[in-house]
Amino acid sequence: MTDATFQVGSRVTVVSGPTAVGKGTVVGHLLEKHPEVWLSISATTRAPRPGEVDGQHYHFVSNAEFDRLLDSDGLLEWALVHGTDRYGTPRAPVEAALAAGHCVLLEIELQGARQVRRTMPDAQFVFIAPPSWDELVRRLEYRGTETASQRERRLLTARAEMAAKAEFDHILVNDDVDRAVAELISLLGLCPPAQVQAREQAAPDARVVDENLPST
Repeated sequence: MTDATFQVGSRVTVVSGPTAVGKGTVVGHLLEKHPEVWLSISATTRAPRPGEVDGQHYHFVSNAEFDRLLDSDGLLEWALVHGTDRYGTPRAPVEAALAAGHCVLLEIELQGARQVRRTMPDAQFVFIAPPSWDELVRRLEYRGTETASQRERRLLTARAEMAAKAEFDHILVNDDVDRAVAELISLLGLCPPAQVQAREQAAPDARVVDENLPST
């Protein structure tokens, strides 16, 4: 593993990990602290879960719409996940965000991460891991959004994903959400909000400028 960080806006960070590990929770907390980070919204053919909003959590599309994206080279990566549903990253929004100088974050599956590794070798890759296999199973069961057969398929996929974690530049164990978020912020080269607040209190009349934050 490497512990090197990078200048914000210079490249993409890919976050991946097994089902129910809490990728979305970690990324969500990061975005609350650093809304300047640009998160790609994936397209998927699966049905929305309770509480999920189209265009906010995913772009929920039909198989025909997904095929059209593939045929037009409109996806940066895509994967068939759990043998049932397809997920992919729309290409145009990512390219536009990079051109605008944003720090870009992709939260995607292992198959997609491998494709991005080939097309964007300068990106950094972060694997979110559970504290143990038993805890991952417990989280999936507690979530209660899948049937027993769906959970079984997801756990089979999760074993393959866990076996591939050495392919990633960094491994974050999500045993404590706040700590995992802080580590991800560090990897992105972002200044923790507490540091910004301390600087503002020390010099309340001065505009706080951090060289690690984008100007847009």
